[in-house]
Amino acid sequence: MRPAMQFVDLAGSFKSDISVSNEVTTADAKSIMQMTMLAATCGSKLRVRARGRDAKDALEAIRELVEEKLFGEPPGEKAASVQKG
Repeated sequence: MRPAMQFVDLAGSFKSDISVSNEVTTADAKSIMQMTMLAATCGSKLRVRARGRDAKDALEAIRELVEEKLFGEPPGEKAASVQKG
């Protein structure tokens, strides 16, 4: 739950509309309730979309959180990545 909250907090710091989707569900990245409905675990493939004046900065910050900072967790076998689109 902590990584989802970090994601939501970061998304909420931007003015752009940000959504996250898996193959079935799309969630508002600024809503913890919607994000938990994705039921994403380590290694899940998610698509992140941002629309608005700070969309590019939002996507870069989210990519950094997921790919570089690894949500503050030690690296595991499966690396996470952000698919823009």
